[in-house]
Amino acid sequence: MGEWKASVSLRIRPALRIELEQLAAREERTLGNIGSLLLEWAAKQLIIAGSTENLRKCKVYLPDSRSSRVPRHK
Repeated sequence: MGEWKASVSLRIRPALRIELEQLAAREERTLGNIGSLLLEWAAKQLIIAGSTENLRKCKVYLPDSRSSRVPRHK
């Protein structure tokens, strides 16, 4: 039957919008597509964390050649 879509309106800082637009251009995507990807990812992270307070406490570890740390939610 296809995919249902819903519009979402957010108030964000102008500087954040500029950063997101630059990321979208670099990824050759639209701002809406980047927003959708980030919103979907963030919702999954919130479900895993259990609450916004727990989510804010989570650290994101970036992989480097010296370690193989995996991000873990508390």
